Amino acid sequence: MKASIQQNIKTLGVTVFVLIVLNILGTLFFHRFDLTKDKRYTLSATSLQIVKQVKDPLSIKIYMQGDLPADFKRLQLETKQLLEEFQSYNSNIAFEFVDPLENKAESTDIIKSLYQKGLTPINITVDDKGKQSQAMVFPWAIAVYEDKEVNIPLLKNIMGASTTQKVIGSIQHLEYSIADAINKISKAKQKKVAILKGNGELNDVNIAQMLRQIRESYYIAPFTLDSVAKNATGTLSALKEYDLAIISKPTETFTDEEKQVLDQYIMNGGKTLWLIDQVAADMDSLYNQSGATLAYPRNLNLTDMFFKYGFRINPDLVKDEQGSPIKLATGEQGSATRYQDFVWKFAPQVYPTSQHPIVKNLGGIKFDFASPIDTLKNGIKKTVLLQSSPYSKTIGTPSEINLNIVTEKTTPEEYLNKGNLPLAVLLEGNFKSAFENRVLPFKESSFTAQGKPNKMIVIADGDLARNQIDKNLMPVELGYDQRTGNLYDNKDFIMNCVNYLLDDTGLINIRSKDVTLPLLDKEKVYQNYSQTQFITIGLPILILLLFGLAFTYIRKKTYSK
Repeated sequence: MKASIQQNIKTLGVTVFVLIVLNILGTLFFHRFDLTKDKRYTLSATSLQIVKQVKDPLSIKIYMQGDLPADFKRLQLETKQLLEEFQSYNSNIAFEFVDPLENKAESTDIIKSLYQKGLTPINITVDDKGKQSQAMVFPWAIAVYEDKEVNIPLLKNIMGASTTQKVIGSIQHLEYSIADAINKISKAKQKKVAILKGNGELNDVNIAQMLRQIRESYYIAPFTLDSVAKNATGTLSALKEYDLAIISKPTETFTDEEKQVLDQYIMNGGKTLWLIDQVAADMDSLYNQSGATLAYPRNLNLTDMFFKYGFRINPDLVKDEQGSPIKLATGEQGSATRYQDFVWKFAPQVYPTSQHPIVKNLGGIKFDFASPIDTLKNGIKKTVLLQSSPYSKTIGTPSEINLNIVTEKTTPEEYLNKGNLPLAVLLEGNFKSAFENRVLPFKESSFTAQGKPNKMIVIADGDLARNQIDKNLMPVELGYDQRTGNLYDNKDFIMNCVNYLLDDTGLINIRSKDVTLPLLDKEKVYQNYSQTQFITIGLPILILLLFGLAFTYIRKKTYSK
């Protein structure tokens, strides 16, 4: 008996010693184990770096609590587990789940305040074993840090996708959404973005949503080239202070002096995002009595400069069978007006095929009267980011564009070997000056013929970054088409371009992370509901019960002797 007691004391002592050692090691070393195949809960290096930026308390309020549909419960669980991962690396991060519909007496005021903050709910149809019902869900969160606040969208809109598919896509972007929000409110702005003015570019109200998104992460300011005529060198010196210049749909010709300023800005490492309409045509000019307009080439005097950099935007229009939907009034004169959906072939709906981080995992992107881009051999690396579908071709200009085109019949043979036209291209390398071995428009002592390593993105559609205006003359979400109610991924594409050009590639890489979610087949579950319940709920309990009985039996048999 004494030997048994001594053995028990010895075992207890060893156990206590091991636990103490493990606790000491646990305080010295931190590590979490992610056993998922796709490493879903392993934060990327970029996320960990962002977490370290949080020096003061940061609170996140998630408006997904209560009786949620099954798909959103999955999104809620994934959000919670990911936030716990963020919190484990920085205790300054705190979060809570809130049900905005919990108190019916106060829910109206809460919903109204969320609306004012831009947090719009979604109404979904819940199908439970054939029984359908409506549910309102707020797939949003709000992060607050010091005196700053930012909305976090938790549900990614995917056109034509089911709720389940949207949730899967949202979970894939969950780490990006949270990390991007934390980065916006905790990181001090460093990079500066210039929005070029002076050559008939889009008005601020037409690019308000793009400006709003950029302003959350970078300093942003308008920059006019009007001063080039009086002080070209001073204008160039001022432009060099910016890290990126965005040229959004210029409509007036650039002078040679203005071109030299832009050229030398690029030679000195300045990044550029070109949104160029090489053809003058827009939808508003079609909504007239004749339903037609003339599309004609636009002379911006940039062709020679683009040619030197390694690309050319042709003065043609892309006609694509994979066009965007358009609603047009139909019916005979005198009858009640009806609207019918058609495919507008001059507004290509582009789905990225490239695996480049800028476009990976993006949905449909809408163009309007886009032109094809030719890439030229000059030692610069070119990556086609977006291209038209195989069933597309070019239409020369000048030519008449008529709404009656929506009723025309076509055959696949008409597009044979004509499609896959580049619409957005990334160029990287050491650009050569467009004014190399030429008489300079203005004297410049620091003229550079060979540029530093640089990159630029050219998009052959100035309207890709243009937001529509509602009845109250307020800008709507970038990518949202009021005529059809569709929301395209134009905003995400533009922001990815900006982030990539400004070397914030870490966030883009998070966005392109692939997450595989094993989901049950709902149809099979409904057909074998009892069997599925037994396998998922009853079987684990049965196994646990058998294990408990076996353990009790073995223990009783061992110690009863």
